Amino acid sequence: MLYLVATPIGNMEDMTFRAIDTLKKVDLIACEDTRTSRKLLDHFDIKTPVTSYHEFNKIDKADYLLGRLAAGDEVAVITDAGLPGISDPGEELVAFCYERGIEVTTIPGACAAVTAITMSGQSSRRFSFEAFLPKDKKERARVLGEMAQDTRTLIVYEAPHHLKKTLVELREALGGERGITLCRELTKKFEEKDKTTIDGAIEEYEEREPRGEYVLVIEGKSKEAVIQEKQQAWEELSMQEHLQHYLDQGLDKKAAMKEMAKDRGVSKRDIYAALLEE
Repeated sequence: MLYLVATPIGNMEDMTFRAIDTLKKVDLIACEDTRTSRKLLDHFDIKTPVTSYHEFNKIDKADYLLGRLAAGDEVAVITDAGLPGISDPGEELVAFCYERGIEVTTIPGACAAVTAITMSGQSSRRFSFEAFLPKDKKERARVLGEMAQDTRTLIVYEAPHHLKKTLVELREALGGERGITLCRELTKKFEEKDKTTIDGAIEEYEEREPRGEYVLVIEGKSKEAVIQEKQQAWEELSMQEHLQHYLDQGLDKKAAMKEMAKDRGVSKRDIYAALLEE
């Protein structure tokens, strides 16, 4: 079996008993960074052999790990922090295991995205995890455009040296009044949560330099704004053009006027009067 084992995102005490037990009993641990992981393993007196498994060797090393699994060994995957496969290596290896009929399970634990949204003060009912924004300019612009229209809460990871630039890009795409909570150094001694607006965050970081890894939890586009934009789009059409739009779809005049009233947020009587006026 392949075990995806969550590790602490800051505080060592967040390591679960089950995670420690699993790492002690498997035959091999695949680590994102063996030097970083060695500190964790030594702390919990875990003597299991390790091998590197990271972004740059994840395809080639997958063959080796799959071979060990096929031979009957149990393998655990850990990353520098959090859950493997969430903006970290692991996703491809899991897919290969399913293709080959190898069992996979997750030993749950800390996850920066979930930790941040629960303490952010933003809505957690529906959210979209965007991880790190793409580096490619066109792809980045496309993703930011999608985020601007998303009504779900948005979660973005960012490094301190890119934070200021990313906040400016978020303002350009989403608007400066959009709510945001900046979470940094999660579970660590200097953990910080700052609930503000994108404009407020930009202003704040004009006065100080970003420190530590950030999780940005961003308010989704309001449903009221979505409705207003749709109404504005319909209002760019004349009443006759709007009516013809529904007549072309096979609706009769009465049904078409009912849909027009919904689109424009007015009564059917108002639609009838406006059509007569035109």
